[in-house]
Amino acid sequence: MPGLGGRLLAERLLALHPEMKVLYVSGYAADAIVQRGVLEEQVNFLQKPFSPLSLAQAVRAVLAF
Repeated sequence: MPGLGGRLLAERLLALHPEMKVLYVSGYAADAIVQRGVLEEQVNFLQKPFSPLSLAQAVRAVLAF
């Protein structure tokens, strides 16, 4: 997404729709993303590559909250 990262997009959308659920997906390891300050700990995160089953389970878990 040129000029707009996923976190910023999510923040903007959450401001408009606070009930929205967010699942972050990245090729970087979760700990590397937290260390760089891109995401906070305890966010919904799925690391690439992932299987269709892993994606379905992650989406199901996010929607359950």
